[in-house]
Amino acid sequence: MRCSLQPLREMGFRALRYPSSSIEHEAVAGRVRAEQIGNIKRYLSSMMLANVCNASILVAALWSSSQRELAIAWASTILIFVMYYGLWRRQSARATPSYVSPRAITLAARNALLLGTLWAILPLLFFANASPSGQMIITALCVGMLAGGAFAFASVPAAAMAFTLPIIIAVSVILGRGNDPTYLMLIVLMISYIGVLGRGVFVHASQMAKRVAAQCQAETKVRRDELTSLPNRLAFFEHLESAFERLERSHEKFAILYLDLNDFKAVNDRCGHATGDRLLVQVGQRLKDCIKEVDLVARLSGDEFALVVADVANSDTVTELANRIVRSLDTPFVIDGTEVFTGACIGIAFAPADGTSPELLLKRADKALYDAKGKSDGAIQLYDSSCKDVARRRRILECELRCALHRREFFLLFQPIFSLDNNRITGFEALLRWQHRASGIKPPIQFTDILEETGLINEVGHWALVEACKAAVAWPEYIRVAVNVSPIQLRHTRILFSIVNALAVSNLPAERLEIEITETAIIDDSDEVLSNVNALRELGIRIALDDFGTGYSSLTYLRKISPDSIKIDASFIREVTRDASCESIVKSLIKLSRDLNIKVVAEGIETAEQLNYLQAHHCDEGQGYYISQPMSANEIAGFLPNIGAARTNAA
Repeated sequence: MRCSLQPLREMGFRALRYPSSSIEHEAVAGRVRAEQIGNIKRYLSSMMLANVCNASILVAALWSSSQRELAIAWASTILIFVMYYGLWRRQSARATPSYVSPRAITLAARNALLLGTLWAILPLLFFANASPSGQMIITALCVGMLAGGAFAFASVPAAAMAFTLPIIIAVSVILGRGNDPTYLMLIVLMISYIGVLGRGVFVHASQMAKRVAAQCQAETKVRRDELTSLPNRLAFFEHLESAFERLERSHEKFAILYLDLNDFKAVNDRCGHATGDRLLVQVGQRLKDCIKEVDLVARLSGDEFALVVADVANSDTVTELANRIVRSLDTPFVIDGTEVFTGACIGIAFAPADGTSPELLLKRADKALYDAKGKSDGAIQLYDSSCKDVARRRRILECELRCALHRREFFLLFQPIFSLDNNRITGFEALLRWQHRASGIKPPIQFTDILEETGLINEVGHWALVEACKAAVAWPEYIRVAVNVSPIQLRHTRILFSIVNALAVSNLPAERLEIEITETAIIDDSDEVLSNVNALRELGIRIALDDFGTGYSSLTYLRKISPDSIKIDASFIREVTRDASCESIVKSLIKLSRDLNIKVVAEGIETAEQLNYLQAHHCDEGQGYYISQPMSANEIAGFLPNIGAARTNAA
């Protein structure tokens, strides 16, 4: 919502009706009107009390005159109006709303006109027949009411003028009838005073309009996501609170849809963050196209969006909306002439069944989303009690991981890497394991994601580097140790400190350490990643590209990092003797590596047929359970003397 304020138009009669007429957006105009009415209400009690006091003074001044009954009748009319207006104020004495319709300004001007007309009757009825002292009192009362009324109604020029003009006209008529030149001077003075007073009223009103519009603009900016212009987390929770108020007041049920995009990180890695930003903008627009006008879509953070669906009759309508959103996001996005593919998982929670507060309801929708992302049979999940168990287990696992490092529950196994040419071991790959107190040994696939999400990967990764280097020092000098590094680690300069520290602590030469990085780590074409990779190469550390062929690799990435070796993913090796396409891929990768003077390592060798095929096609190195299973550092000491015999038997 734009809240810009254009320069105020010339203050003609149109401006008397409404000084903020130049404000473009009706919501902002409503805020200005609310502030105007609020100002009048603040002075309403004092103004009504002044009316009663001044009317009483007139009655007292004319009590001994022949006009006493008329004065009492006039004062009674003032009192009745004050009682009625005070009753209206009491009925509407609640917190000033954030929006007021133009009708409220019209009513304020009408009431001001009625009250001003009553005071205009005062000089017309009593001035001519009053004594000189009575005339002085009448004049003083009129001037006082002019000033007081203009001040009280100053925020609404239309009301201020409606109140003061009848009094000015009446006083001018009475003074104009007199033959005394002094009356003419009084008329001139009154006109000059009213001119100054009127200008002050308009200046006050226009300044207030500008201030309220600027405040609205600032509040809107705070509540809008800068990238997508959608409501942000703050606005989302405010809307949720309003929805719960409607639920309590009128039992209007609603639902939350919590979603995040599939493979958004891959889009950023493959196409760059600028493309990712434009994708988020287009996603926001598609979400808006899917919902009703009364619904809300907000961007909470990153690639996470949330929707509030109002007036939900049953779960089927919400599920249908979720399916419509999934279908919409499955359609390719065109960014800079290129098709970009994504999708979404959606978690759904209903109010009040799944939560009775904004925080709890969003938390339940988040749990449903987490469950949806873990399912392979669908991208939409309604919250149910089973989500609680999944989230609880995740929290427990995160807590256990935080304690595992301090309890020394992590350990390393080492899988040999063999040269397929001469039956010689050339290295060991360090493999992380977790000795869970209750569940036994856990492989990294069961906990690596949580390590990365919580940032614990940096601490655990540093420990693994130190331990692997310490173990490798005891091996022959021609044997290297390979350690996997997470993409999260590679994006921070802290990885350089970890590696340098591990080499220093262990006294392992840099050329005997090999860092294995995945394709997803190098796809992020950022200065930090490339800088860290180049720094590692300058230290003399070997670089291996792991799981090659499963990501978005290209010759450009190979040229940029110039790895010492690439590791063909085990999924290709497993089918190399049974699937023609896998065979073609493996042969191509071996030829490519040789052309680029890069070693090629085959992972996951499990059969003699696979081993013979790789040897026949001149694959440089290999590892897998058929050659040797992973072993502890202590077992390596007994394994090394028997390498030749073990390798010969395997062949």
